[in-house]
Amino acid sequence: MREEPQPASYHPDTPIVALAEWIGDPIASGDFPEATLRLRNDRHAATVGLDNLSDEDWLRHFGRFKALPDNLPQPLALRYHGHQFRVYNPEIGDGRGFLFAQLRDGAGRLLDLGTKGSGQTPWSRDGDGRLTLKGAVREILATEMLEALGVYTSKTFSVVETGESLWRGDEPSPTRSAVMTRLSHGHIRIGTFQRLLALEEREHMAQLVDYCLEQFPGSPPPEDAPGRDEPAVRLMHFVVERLADLAASWMVAGFVHGVLNTDNMNISGESFDYGPWRFLPKWDPAFTAAYFDHQGLYAFGRQPEALHWNCGQFAIALRLLTDAPPLIAAMDRFGPLYMEAIGRRWCWRLGLESRGAEADAALVAASEAYLRESGVTPDEFFFRHRGKRAAKGALADAMADYRALPGNHPYWSDEGPQSMLIDEVESIWLAIAEKDDWQPLADKVAALRRMGEAHGPVPTPAGHA
Repeated sequence: MREEPQPASYHPDTPIVALAEWIGDPIASGDFPEATLRLRNDRHAATVGLDNLSDEDWLRHFGRFKALPDNLPQPLALRYHGHQFRVYNPEIGDGRGFLFAQLRDGAGRLLDLGTKGSGQTPWSRDGDGRLTLKGAVREILATEMLEALGVYTSKTFSVVETGESLWRGDEPSPTRSAVMTRLSHGHIRIGTFQRLLALEEREHMAQLVDYCLEQFPGSPPPEDAPGRDEPAVRLMHFVVERLADLAASWMVAGFVHGVLNTDNMNISGESFDYGPWRFLPKWDPAFTAAYFDHQGLYAFGRQPEALHWNCGQFAIALRLLTDAPPLIAAMDRFGPLYMEAIGRRWCWRLGLESRGAEADAALVAASEAYLRESGVTPDEFFFRHRGKRAAKGALADAMADYRALPGNHPYWSDEGPQSMLIDEVESIWLAIAEKDDWQPLADKVAALRRMGEAHGPVPTPAGHA
């Protein structure tokens, strides 16, 4: 959920150490020829008490990766397996990143600082462990846009240009390089559990379940849920709830992640790891983001199906600890939870008060019909019809009994909405690549944060933790 960041003091805490012997490999960062600061996200650094670092200290920690005080003495490259486009791969893990530090925010929630582009690890295979500067810029834009649209997303915390020239087959080369740090609520993936199943490490899986329940607590399963007191079953319910809401949040944002492999699914329900992402130019369920997704497996309209399938792989892994029926019962909740989340989030983006699942579903259907017929972008649709304004015909009828939420932010009087279509992404990158002009990126980030303020927080369902 999008929440306004709240300042806090620096509070290191490293519970991952209890699992370190089997969940990861201690490694050193790559040795970079340069360290030029390109982004420091003080908005979110304040939430973990790191906003008061000097730029010199910032580069020491997030460009050279010297350990933070009383934190992990050495980074961990995490181990996991995963289904990649539904083909099982046991030869993966953190190939160009690592877990750098763990901290608590002001609410006591555990947060991880993890990297991308920080050098080779035991899991790099033939990769160089590096990240292009363009890839880092794209992640900044994706996370800022998604946060503004209420998606539970990792935050791009830091970007440091590293002075190396990288060669890539899918973009003009040589190209500039960077190392990026993410702030997120954990890096435990469905693929982490799949690895333990493959290795039949039952004791370690039980430890991991307990770790996830402690660090990422949720609301209790329904009273009539079979096996609801078993730790593995409780965690299954939490993950189903979180991924159903995540799928809904992407759909309402008009966002296509592109690569929904099980190693890209965070147990915390947080969206992260942005590669070939796109926002919709028009409402098209068949729209794909990844040029290599030839079958449209992760097309826009198939994202809920993909996350449901991934929940199924999580249930299979948890069979190492418990029987199938309680896990299947949790899986069966995905559809209703997804539909509730779609309606709630759709109303939120339209600035309307939810009227319950049935009425909200009718509103969504009428809206989708309008989107298909008009060909407007989702961003334009939600902006123009905010609070029932400009609605006509069947769409006006569907909105008639809804109450508009209070909101008079100046953003809603702008000429048009903020968006993040590929042409603008490329234009922002071109200014950096050709002129080393970072102002268009800074201006866009400021505009997206203003849009987020206008939207306000997403309402959570009753009983949701």
